[in-house]
Amino acid sequence: MNGAFDWVLLREVEQFLYHEARLQDDHEYAAWEALWTADGVYWIPANDDDIDPDHQMSIVYDNRSRIALRIKQLCTGKRLAQTPRSRLRRVMSNIVILEHGEAEIKVTANALIFESNRREDLVWATRTEYLLRREPAGFRMARKKVMLVNNDKPLPSLSFLI
Repeated sequence: MNGAFDWVLLREVEQFLYHEARLQDDHEYAAWEALWTADGVYWIPANDDDIDPDHQMSIVYDNRSRIALRIKQLCTGKRLAQTPRSRLRRVMSNIVILEHGEAEIKVTANALIFESNRREDLVWATRTEYLLRREPAGFRMARKKVMLVNNDKPLPSLSFLI
């Protein structure tokens, strides 16, 4: 970290991540999409945490326009895997600021996500790396890398925003 520890910054980051989690849990897709920068990247690696997404398969590897398309598809009501929508709850922990400058902040956090759908109940465990940018309206996500603990195994449908 750069300089003395900034407890106020940590609290701001925590509140941003808790807000993002609530938007995802409540299926507030338009508000979640608004949290992204114009050059945002949403990435869920497959088969390891440190793969090259340009040369190896990922579960999700979306640029900003693909994020918008994913949101549009979720909002059509025609995603059968999400009809009815999964009930979701996230528990965020171990939020750590790795680096911070004036405009960008690298953060990591763990999450447990409980999903209940008409077929089954699932628990997803993740470690997520964020690159946050401070903009006039507040933080925005420039990058979100979600590393599923079990990304090296066959996964059930991941049809919601993780």
